[in-house]
Amino acid sequence: MSNRISTLLLAVAAAGLFMPGMSAWAQTNDPAQTVAGVNLNNIRSLDVAEDGNTLYVRLITQTPLAALPASFTVANPPSIAFDFPATANGLGQGVQSIERGDLRSANIVQVGDRTRVVLNLARLLAYDTRVDGNTVTVALSASGATTAASGAARLPALSRATEPATARTGRSVSDINFRRGTGGEGRIVVQLSNADIGVDVQQQGGKLVVSFLKTALPDNLRRRSDVTDFGTPVTFLQAEQQGENVRLTVAPNGLWEHNAYQSDDQFVLEVKRVVEDPNKLVQKGSGRARYAGDKLSLNFQNVDVRSVLQVIADFTDFNIVTSDSVQGNLTLRLKDVPWDQALDIILQAKGLDMRKNGNVIWIAPGEELAVREKMINEARAQVEELEPLQTESFQVNYHRATEITNFLQAKGQTVLSKRGSVVVDDRSNKVFVTDVGSRLTDVRRVITEIDIAPRQVLIEARIVEANKNFARDLGVKLGYGDSKLKNLGNGAQIGFGHTNFANIDQSAGTITEYSPGSSGTYNGISVFPAGAAGAPAWSGNGLENMFGQLGLTLVNKNLTRFLNIELQAQETDGKARIVSSPRVLTANNVEALIEQGKDIPYQESSSSGATTVSFKKAVLSLRVKPQITPDGRLQLTIQVNKDNALMNEKVNGVPPVETKSVKSDVLIDNGGTVVIGGVYLEDEHSQVDKVPLLGDIPVLGHLFRTTTKAKSESELLIFVTPRIVDESLTLR
Repeated sequence: MSNRISTLLLAVAAAGLFMPGMSAWAQTNDPAQTVAGVNLNNIRSLDVAEDGNTLYVRLITQTPLAALPASFTVANPPSIAFDFPATANGLGQGVQSIERGDLRSANIVQVGDRTRVVLNLARLLAYDTRVDGNTVTVALSASGATTAASGAARLPALSRATEPATARTGRSVSDINFRRGTGGEGRIVVQLSNADIGVDVQQQGGKLVVSFLKTALPDNLRRRSDVTDFGTPVTFLQAEQQGENVRLTVAPNGLWEHNAYQSDDQFVLEVKRVVEDPNKLVQKGSGRARYAGDKLSLNFQNVDVRSVLQVIADFTDFNIVTSDSVQGNLTLRLKDVPWDQALDIILQAKGLDMRKNGNVIWIAPGEELAVREKMINEARAQVEELEPLQTESFQVNYHRATEITNFLQAKGQTVLSKRGSVVVDDRSNKVFVTDVGSRLTDVRRVITEIDIAPRQVLIEARIVEANKNFARDLGVKLGYGDSKLKNLGNGAQIGFGHTNFANIDQSAGTITEYSPGSSGTYNGISVFPAGAAGAPAWSGNGLENMFGQLGLTLVNKNLTRFLNIELQAQETDGKARIVSSPRVLTANNVEALIEQGKDIPYQESSSSGATTVSFKKAVLSLRVKPQITPDGRLQLTIQVNKDNALMNEKVNGVPPVETKSVKSDVLIDNGGTVVIGGVYLEDEHSQVDKVPLLGDIPVLGHLFRTTTKAKSESELLIFVTPRIVDESLTLR
């Protein structure tokens, strides 16, 4: 907007519309003009030449320029402006008619110590600017008119057109990232290979175009990126190579403002949302000053106030209508003041007020405006009292007609007049409204805005259960036996030991017929099984390994004495994972429920002795109510249940239900995944079985004890992923 305003100011100045006492600009023919003690350069001539489809504008200055002049383009009216700092206008005129091709004329206006040259075009043309000593050449070409001048708004410090081509090699864009700022703004971060790369930022219609001059773009970055799901004003980015430049197009929507800055080799472009206030002259974002208009300087002495208002109208895009009662003169001196603040100062000084409607501002004395508005309101009220009533039917598509009726008849509503009434037909889902014509228009607008198809949301939950079990059993069993009884005297005898063998044949010198489940006696020695069904099975050599147990028996030649050693080593390791994934599709702000499982029946007894059958739920369920936020994210009120009936642990015939449940209210990005809950359980225990005293002997104690260790871990995680479904039933 500032570019267009500046061009309008120059046009006003160049046309000679200077008022008495107005010292905003001054023209001079003095080639050695001095401002604030500084000698200025001087524009001595302006020539135009034509070669095919290209027009060449040549400007010659008194002394060579240190850098390219800053420039910018204006779309309406189409023009290109160049600013020459520390330079005076030595041409002797402010307007030069050209009429060559699409170049109509040139305006040359000096503002203080700066001169601006505006090339007025029939249509926008691409242009290239070069400096050779004290000659500035602008090449205008119709071939790139649709791209709106790739070199617009160059900063002199970043213009590198005069450096050798070898100095520009190796310049490239390294990376392009998009982020969402804390305030909901879109932030485009461009990583450059060189901090000296020239950057051109300009607004073309409803888009922002950033050009990186004399720069290469890698193939992997040449793409169009849809960033709508980030919930910022930016809808998409497109990076492409155009000749020697890299062009980055940013497409915002709605009302927005942008801010660009560069730190070393990183360029950042921020696009913020602007909330429109219909009562403000200038729309602005939060955190700004009260006045946000472009600054201007005014110096008037005893000038008609209507003329001052006309200057402000020329400076802005607003049309100002002044009442005939606005009269009087004004002396005003303002320097670098926002134009909206200047307008407020003028209105306050003359007791005036204003009303804004679109881009039209009506200015009149405050009392006159108040009286007029009062008369308008009274006339409207009288019209509503006398205007004949009309009846119109409205077909409701996406709501129930009763809901629309309740909305229109709600307490405090202002859509219907005092004479208005509403009738609903549930069968056809229509609403019949009787009211004056102007109110029927309001009813039609309201119903159109609220009777829209609800947006759909797909919610997917994943319940992951992971279990891990580990057990280890280590030990030694040692036994000794003697088949002969020992005499203790006085007829007393004693026998030792036991055996795992059911039959010992001393005459044959063999041990046979092992029976792990049998027990009995042999020669006064007790015989019984050594363990469970997995105990070692003995063959003729007395040695075999089975199920992690190892047994060894030593016997004498006559099989009358034996020594048993049994080693036990067993380890168990198990893992399990269970994934449950319920999903449900519902409308925005509508609760949905999905269940899968069993209703377990059980009997209940009453005080009278009668029995009834009741049911207990053991289900996997997902209950959720989504709300789509204005920035495209999702607010979920969600409850997830994972129940399991323990049929082997019934109490009075009723099985208990193991419940795993989480209830939460979370804000999630569209398509994002978040963990809304988790439970981790760990159970670890250790047990030692040993012979008292003997099991505590160092080293040898291992022969008289058994150690058992067990450990179990279980973890439960619940993930949620919501996605907004568009009108074509595809996920965004």
